[in-house]
Amino acid sequence: MADSCDISQPAATGEDLQKQPIRWRISPGLTDYTDAVAFMEQEVASIRAQDTDELVWLVEHPPIYTAGTSARPQDLLDPGRFPVHQTGRGGQYTYHGPGQRVAYAMLDLKRRGSDIRKFVCDLERWIIETLGHFNITGERREGRVGIWVRRPDNSGEDKIAAVGIRVRHWVSFHGISLNLAPDLSHFDGIVPCGIAEHGVTSLAQLGIVASMGELDTALRANFEQVFGPTVEA
Repeated sequence: MADSCDISQPAATGEDLQKQPIRWRISPGLTDYTDAVAFMEQEVASIRAQDTDELVWLVEHPPIYTAGTSARPQDLLDPGRFPVHQTGRGGQYTYHGPGQRVAYAMLDLKRRGSDIRKFVCDLERWIIETLGHFNITGERREGRVGIWVRRPDNSGEDKIAAVGIRVRHWVSFHGISLNLAPDLSHFDGIVPCGIAEHGVTSLAQLGIVASMGELDTALRANFEQVFGPTVEA
């Protein structure tokens, strides 16, 4: 199916991006979601004021559901199962939990052409190329945000990664989530991203045995191909 991202065009980084590496930070253990949002708010303000460099922050959260700006009450199927957080990112309901890598991208989009749609396409490209490192073919679908994979038996397709961003004064936050080996039954308490007719999958369910560290290495290498160099934060 065609999509609105022009994947024939490489993601341009430009000389300016080469001069200012993006900070890359990984937090061990589980990060409280409310604390994560507060931290992002501070970082976005500092990046906008040019007091600090851009940042990509990799975390895992305890089991939670988050509601984007388009979330519908009827899509929260089991309200008492996990904490529910209202968030200003785009999208609908999604799940975060152990075994899922969440990557928060706090980037200055003015340095990238002030083009939000292209930024989302670049995030999707980043996920697709990371999955390719594990010989998984990730695909976009028109009208369905996120990255999808076909089932091995060709009986359908499932979502393996979600994208949900917020932009304030041209600085982005929130970002992507990629399922390494979460408990997929935890998604049963919501209609993920408002799409009931498709399922959710993970690298583990697809037979890929990989550690979170191996996934992080692939994420960083492919992020640099799309967005530019990084430096340890």
